[in-house]
Amino acid sequence: MLAVRYAHERGKGEIGGWLESYHSFSFADYYDPKHIHFSHLRVINEDFIGAKQGFGIHPHRDMEILTYVLQGRVAHQDSMGNRTQVQAGEFQIMSAGSGIFHSEINPADEVLHLYQIWIMPNEKGIPPRYSQGAFADQVGKTLILSPNAENGSFKVYQNMKLWRYQYPQSHHEKQLLDPNRRYYLQIVKGDLTVNGVELTASDAVMISHESELDFATKGDCEFLLFDLV
Repeated sequence: MLAVRYAHERGKGEIGGWLESYHSFSFADYYDPKHIHFSHLRVINEDFIGAKQGFGIHPHRDMEILTYVLQGRVAHQDSMGNRTQVQAGEFQIMSAGSGIFHSEINPADEVLHLYQIWIMPNEKGIPPRYSQGAFADQVGKTLILSPNAENGSFKVYQNMKLWRYQYPQSHHEKQLLDPNRRYYLQIVKGDLTVNGVELTASDAVMISHESELDFATKGDCEFLLFDLV
């Protein structure tokens, strides 16, 4: 079964003219009882953050927080002593665990575009941690998150994996699935047809009880596929 979550159906949040945020799941002032979470995915926000603006020091605990920067850069600071910048194309992962404070600011004169993703962990109270890095572009799939940090991926405290797919134009491919697991597919760039369903940038689809996905592209395409319980 495929349940499409079109981009225009998401919730929208705005702050002071500097933030535009599109919420796939209930978040802040946006509440939709049909979209609280999907498996262990709790937040998928697509954020556009104005120049020299951002989120000041604030706390989190017991959450896996992944950021994928698409345009611009993030100036990051946290209570673990990390002070760094996350560039376009990089991923950043934090385990909030027993508690962290952090800030995420756009230090540049251009708009910052990113995805912020929260995953509910299977362990609470773990020591906070921070990592960031880029993965080489390649046709096909790249493992970004896994429970055991396989093949250079980031560790995540949950029974799930995250793959990034990158396909060129006029590409057709099939991907086998475990019908006993659930999957969430988020289009990042371009257009994609999935089992006959046409999707475009920022659309998503929730997948359950499927044994195969049939992908077809028109132009270059990038998407994230979450393999979930």
